[in-house]
Amino acid sequence: MERDDIIEYSLGAQHSEEEGAKIRKKIWKVTVLLSIITIVEVGVGVLFSKSNPNVSDAAWQGIKYGYIILTLVKAGYIVMEFMHLGHERKGMKLTVLVPYIVFIIYLIFISITEALAVSDSNFPLN
Repeated sequence: MERDDIIEYSLGAQHSEEEGAKIRKKIWKVTVLLSIITIVEVGVGVLFSKSNPNVSDAAWQGIKYGYIILTLVKAGYIVMEFMHLGHERKGMKLTVLVPYIVFIIYLIFISITEALAVSDSNFPLN
C-alpha cells in the first residue's frame, strides 16, 4: 500500500541545492559564534577563579557582569536564529522579547537584593 499523505519536500523551490548551501552556511556561522562565546566564558572561568589572589573585587564584579552579558547574548542569538524570531517583524520581536527582558532584569534585581540581604544578616557591621 502506497502512502499518499507524505509530502515530497525536494520538489519545492525553497529546497534547492543553493538554498541548502545557504542554510548550512548559516548553521555553521551560528555554531562558530556560540562556540566562541562559550570558549571565552570557560576560559575566563579557568583563568580568573574567585580563589585566584590576583583577581580584585572590582575585577570579579566585572567578570560576573560579563558572564551575564555573554549569557544574554547567547540566549538572544539562539532565540533569533533557532526560534526564527530574527525573521519576524519588529512588532512581533518586541512582543516576545520585551516581557523576557523585563523578567530577566527583575530576576537580576531580586538576586542582587536578596544576596545583599543575606550578606547583611550573616555579617552585620555592628
